Amino acid sequence: MKTFSATPADIDKKWILIDAEGVVLGRLASIVATRLRGKHKPSFTPHMDMGDNVIVINADKVQMTGKKRDEHFYWHTGHPGGIKSRTKQQILEGAHPERVVMQAVKRMLPGNRLSRKQMTNLRIYAGTDHPHEAQSPEVLDVKSMNKKNTRS
Repeated sequence: MKTFSATPADIDKKWILIDAEGVVLGRLASIVATRLRGKHKPSFTPHMDMGDNVIVINADKVQMTGKKRDEHFYWHTGHPGGIKSRTKQQILEGAHPERVVMQAVKRMLPGNRLSRKQMTNLRIYAGTDHPHEAQSPEVLDVKSMNKKNTRS
C-alpha cells in the first residue's frame, strides 16, 4: 500500500468559529494551531496547507492560569538599549488585545514559510462581531472539549 500524499485538489477547507471567552490561553492556542495545520484530518500531509480557516472571537476575555498575566513579552527595536517589554495584562487592556492570542498560536506553529502562510487563515477579533457570517462557519465549542479548558 502506498503512502497517501494530498494534492491541492484533495484539500477541503472549512470555516471554524471559536469563542475564547473564559478559555485558557495555552489550551486555546493549541487547538487553534492544530486546526490551522490540518492535523485533525486523516488526510494530513505535512508539506501542504491542509488546515481550516479559523475565526476566534472574544479574544480580550481569554483566561490565564497562575501569574501568566504578569509575564512580559519582550522585543528589541534594533537600536542600542532598545529592549522593550509589556505584560500580557497591559496588552489585553490596550488597543489590540487580540495580539496575545495571535502570538500564542504563532509560537505553537513551526517557524517556516508554510506556517506563515497558515497564519493568514487565522482571524482574531476582540469582541463578538466578525465580518465572516457569509462563510457560515461551524462553531467549535472548546469549553466542552475538556473541563480544564475553562477557568472561572
